[in-house]
Amino acid sequence: MITPEKIDRINFLARKAREQELTEEEKIEQKALRAEYVAAFRKSLENTLDNTVIQRPDGTREKVKKRKKSSGDVQ
Repeated sequence: MITPEKIDRINFLARKAREQELTEEEKIEQKALRAEYVAAFRKSLENTLDNTVIQRPDGTREKVKKRKKSSGDVQ
């Protein structure tokens, strides 16, 4: 789970990177924090979509299905 402290750290490193060069340790930390943030965002989106239902005009309801990845899809 991404905590507010981690988000603050991501933002701090982003601001610092715009002002000056980050150290190698900071670059590694920034990359890891961003990856963790993206993973948490994707998980949250998946959970939302798992609980989403489409209601058709005739009143029938159907859960959103996970689509199969094709070769042209972006990850």
